[in-house]
Order: sequence, then C-alpha cells, then structure tokens
Amino acid sequence: MTDTARRYDAVFWDIGGVIIELASIREGYAAFLGELAEEHDLDPEATRDRWKAALGEHFRAGEGTEYQTAREGYRKATEAVFEAAGREPPAESEWRPVLERCSDETLRTEPGAVETIRALDEAGVYQAVISDVDTAEAESMFEQLGIADHFAHVTTSEAVGYKKPDSRMFETALAKAADHGIDPADGVMVGDRYGHDIEGASALGLSAIAYGEDAAGAEADHVVTDLRDILEIVGVSE
Repeated sequence: MTDTARRYDAVFWDIGGVIIELASIREGYAAFLGELAEEHDLDPEATRDRWKAALGEHFRAGEGTEYQTAREGYRKATEAVFEAAGREPPAESEWRPVLERCSDETLRTEPGAVETIRALDEAGVYQAVISDVDTAEAESMFEQLGIADHFAHVTTSEAVGYKKPDSRMFETALAKAADHGIDPADGVMVGDRYGHDIEGASALGLSAIAYGEDAAGAEADHVVTDLRDILEIVGVSE
C-alpha cells in the first residue's frame, strides 16, 4: 500500500452496523432463543417476544446517555422469559455459553470492513474503536475475526459508562490517541448513525464518514456505501 495525498492519520471505527453486520447479531439471538425454547419446552414465539421486550426495556432504562451493559441485559431478558412462563430460570452458566456460541456462529462483517481495516493497518494508519458495546464482546469479535491487533485501543461504553453521542466517549478515545501524537484534526470517525457517530465525532473536532445514507447529514464530511472507499478518502491506495 502507498500513500497518495494522506488526508487523515487516524481512523476511528464504530462496530455494530459498520464493522459487524447488525443482521448477524440478531440471527445469533434468534438461534440462541430457538435452542433455549427447545431445551426447556417453551413456546418459541413467546420466548422470542418476551426476551426482546425485556432486553429493550433494559437498554432504555439508563438515564440520559448512561450505558446499560448488554451482559446484564441478556441476564434480565433470559430470566424474564422463564418468569413469564412461571418457571425457575436455569443457572446463567447453563445458557450463557449457548448464547456466546450462537453469536459466534452467525457473526458476519459488513462487506469490505476487514479488508479495509487490514489495508489501513498495512499503510501505517492509526486505528481505534469508539463503540456502544461491552468490552468483552468487542474483544471476542475482534479475536474471532483476526483484527484485534490492528487497533491501537478500543473505547467501549461499558468502560466509559456512557454511550454516544456523550462527549466522554470521544474524549476518552482522543485522550488515548493524543499519547500517540494524534490530534482530532488528524482523525476521521466511521459510523452508521448520524446523531450518535457523526454529530458526536464532529462536536469533538473529528471529521466524519457516514456509512450509508441514513448516517448522512450536514456534519458528515464524507458519505460511503462501500467501506473500501475509505482508503481513497484517507489517502491510501494500492
């Protein structure tokens, strides 16, 4: 890989909907709930509906931008399924490995994501992650995909305690980047949600790449539908 006219020295990535395909996460949930219902003789549709409702209630329970961990949400949602059926829930040690296995088996990346991350790394571009996710989940996905070593650091909402667009998410990531000589003006954020990723990054001085038209808006410096186009935007070419 060679530099053309290098525009950015750093790329900050979101995970869900940018690196990881959201549909694959939902498929993992569905596979887990199917196995759970079969194993415990539960109604599959009722199991799915109650689990999704309880998980949604959990994530909405935080005040403002306060982050509610997915791990705790999965526990609450699974317990709610059995409570609704008038049954005692199984131990977490029984169902948690099933959820993790199903999630691993269905995990898929957005087209061009891994290819682009590896190309940027080869070109020496600083890369990091700013995402509303549990730390262990992010680490597990990156290890499975073989891209963990391409990121200088991963800033998660679990670690910070807040979710985007809270400025603390971006400030935490930029403080880490500053230790490597990266200034906000040197970096660009890649996100699929305008209010969370694009506006949040712009407010802290980062440029922003909207992945998909739904993320486009006045604060987006670039809009792409193919993640491989990021290479040209950054100023890296083969």
